Amino acid sequence: MATAAAPQRTPVEGTRFFLVMALVMAGVIIAGFSLNLAMGRSSFAAPWPFHVHGMIFMGWLGLYLAQVFTITTGNVALHRQLGRLAYVWVPAMVAAGAMIILVSVRGSGGPFFFAQNEFLISNLAGLLVFGVLALWALRVQRYSGWHRRLMLVAMSALTGPGLGRLLPMPLLIPYAWPIAVCASFIFGVIAIAVDWRANGRVHPAYWWGMGINVGAFLASMVLAYSPLGYAITEAVIAGTPGAERPMGPFLPPGFAM
Repeated sequence: MATAAAPQRTPVEGTRFFLVMALVMAGVIIAGFSLNLAMGRSSFAAPWPFHVHGMIFMGWLGLYLAQVFTITTGNVALHRQLGRLAYVWVPAMVAAGAMIILVSVRGSGGPFFFAQNEFLISNLAGLLVFGVLALWALRVQRYSGWHRRLMLVAMSALTGPGLGRLLPMPLLIPYAWPIAVCASFIFGVIAIAVDWRANGRVHPAYWWGMGINVGAFLASMVLAYSPLGYAITEAVIAGTPGAERPMGPFLPPGFAM
């Protein structure tokens, strides 16, 4: 009796590195937030915007890992189907991220070890970098070299919050914010080094992706510390509890690690 043959799935060449990097980046993010929860720095009693933000961002981690896993194992059909969902999820990520940045800076002034102007303006810039690079990666998915590399850099832009929760941020004042962001660049640097070693050259997707990532960070810091940046921050927090703390990073009275 004849039976329908199962579709052949051939692992896609050159994707193992991207799977490893995806697992490492997701692991850093999950570890950072889990550590915060375990140490009592955060709790499930947080207001609803934090839960919405958390569900959307963790959903993206699952989608991203599924995408990398399906292409690595050769399940191209499912990979393409999930890619359609990413067109909706990426804008939702940007919207949820912007929402929680505003809620945090207005509600509490943001983390005390970050300057408010950095946390607001540079944070939003990094979020936009993720959105631009991820959507660009989706638009060029037929060109796998560009697609997978742009998506890796986009994902690396999200690792800052995870790294920031693993690093001793209070001890890094007043440079906690740039240190956390620059730490996230390590994933792009590793990817560039692997490309160079494997191919003798670096794919232009990395130069564009990391150029946009680093360039946006530098531009956001210039804006944050300009008169306009201070004015934007003050306008956003005016009349809220966030305005009661200093603009710059500080240690709260009685703080202990």
